[in-house]
Amino acid sequence: MALDRASPIPLYFQLAEQLAAAIAGGQAQPGDPFENEVAMSERLGLSRPTVRRAIHHLVDQGLLVRRQGRGTFVTSRRVHRRVSKGSLYEDLSIQGRSPSTKVLTRANERYPKAAAALDLDPDAELLALRRLRFADGEPLAIMQNWLPPRFNSITREQLEQRGLYSMLRDHGVGSVVAHQSISARLPTAEESELLEISGRLPVIALSRTAFEPGGAPVEHAEHVYRSDGYAIDLVLEEN
Repeated sequence: MALDRASPIPLYFQLAEQLAAAIAGGQAQPGDPFENEVAMSERLGLSRPTVRRAIHHLVDQGLLVRRQGRGTFVTSRRVHRRVSKGSLYEDLSIQGRSPSTKVLTRANERYPKAAAALDLDPDAELLALRRLRFADGEPLAIMQNWLPPRFNSITREQLEQRGLYSMLRDHGVGSVVAHQSISARLPTAEESELLEISGRLPVIALSRTAFEPGGAPVEHAEHVYRSDGYAIDLVLEEN
C-alpha cells in the first residue's frame, strides 16, 4: 500500500480505495477471509481507528461482509437477474450457483393487503410462506409470499428443494404476467441478522403480484435482497 501521509485525502479513504482496487482487480476473491484490523494496522503502521474506518467504508460499499464470530470476508459475486417472471432459484441454477432454502414459516394467515392483491376477501386465509434463500451457502434474500388457499398442498419439504414457480406449474399455473415495484431502503434489525449484513447497507425491496393469462392473481410477494449480492438488469427497447 502506497499511502501519502502528506496528502489532504484522509488516510482511511486512501486505504479503502486501494483495498477496493485490489478486490476489483481479483487479488482478493469472493469468500476470501479479510485481514483483521489489528494485523493490518501493525503491518501498515496505521492506527486501529484508521484501519477500522477503512474497513467500515468497504462494508458500507458492499465489498466486504462481517460474519458474526467468523470475521470479515470479501463478498460473493453478485447475482444478475433480468426482469422476468422466472424464480430466483431457477436463475441461480442457470448461473451455475448452488441455491438452497431455509423455510422460516409456512402457515395459514389473514393479511388484508395480500388478500386485496389476490382479489380475495380481506378475511380469507392465505398460504403464507417466508423463506431465506442462499446462494453458494451465503444468505441472499428473504422471500415472503402469499398464495390463494388452492395451493395449500405445497409442503415445507418442497419449498426447501425447489423454486416456488416450479411448484405453481405443478398446480396448473402456466405462463404468468407480473406487476412488480422495486425500491431501496435500509434493512430492519431482523433483516440485517438474517442476511448477515451491516444495518447501514441498503437492501433491494421488491413487491410483486403475479397473474395467470386469464387475469386471476396467483401470488403476492414481498422480497428483500442484499444489494451487495444482487442486481437487476433491464432491457429497454424503442418502439
